[in-house]
Order: sequence, then structure tokens, then C-alpha cells
Amino acid sequence: MPDVDGFDEFYRSTQQRLLRYVYLLTGDLAETQDAVQEAYVRAWQRWPTVSGYADPEAWMRVVSTRLAISRWRSLRRRLQAHMRHGGPGVVPPPGTETVEVVTALRQLPEEQRITIALYYLMGMPVAEVARELGVPLGTVKARLSRGRSALAGLLAEPELEVTDV
Repeated sequence: MPDVDGFDEFYRSTQQRLLRYVYLLTGDLAETQDAVQEAYVRAWQRWPTVSGYADPEAWMRVVSTRLAISRWRSLRRRLQAHMRHGGPGVVPPPGTETVEVVTALRQLPEEQRITIALYYLMGMPVAEVARELGVPLGTVKARLSRGRSALAGLLAEPELEVTDV
């Protein structure tokens, strides 16, 4: 069992200095906190060994620095991959038809809405929808049929009245 009191005292006496040190390296408070927290977790896991070092705080500085650098390299690789493959294209805002369909879907009972979403939006076959929902095949077919009928009624264009002037 690690020396809890010794670790607690070590943490209290070193955490502010270590945070300042890593912050000077990264310039990012969130990254600093993540790296330092991970270093303290590793120190706790190895506390019987780390506490025996001549300078446990120096070990913490090395581990925190390596963690911060590793995170920085990972972010840089992700950015390079993003630049290499290009970012997402410009996504146009939803058209009025999309908004109308979503509004109509929200008016359906939950079972029909989920079934329609799995079948039409996710492209799942009827048998797979039935398996995922844990219902018989006929139930999926009935929900799809009723859902389509309800949507047709909700999305129908209102007829314009023609009046003689």
C-alpha cells in the first residue's frame, strides 16, 4: 500500500510549481492540467519507487514534460492529417424541406420515428431494424407503413382556395 500521507504532502508541496513549469512549456492551461494530472496519477501508481528517488519532483517534471510533448505531437499529427486530407466541405444550411420533414417526424409516435430513422436514414434492411428493436418483422413493416401515411398527411401541400373576385 502506498504511503498516502507522504504522497499527499508531496502533492501539496509540488503541484503549484509543477503547474507553472508545464504551463510555461505549453502555454495552454487545459493541456497543462491534463499533463500534470496524468503525471501525478503515474506517480501515485509508483509511489513506493518514486518516493525513494533523490528528487521525486524532478521525476515529475520529466514525466509531465514528456506527456505535454506527446500531446503536442499528437495534436500536430492530427492537424497535419487534417490539412493533408482537407477539412470538411462547406455544409449548406438545411433547406425548408428538411425543416418541414424534421418537424413532421417529431409529431410521429416514438416507435414509428425510430423505425423510419433506422430504415430510411440509416439504410438498414427491415430484418435488421426488427432485430435491433427486438420486434417482429411485421411490426417493423406496419410501423413503416403507418409512419409513411402519417408523414404524407403532415407534409401534404394545403390546397389553395380559389375565389371569384
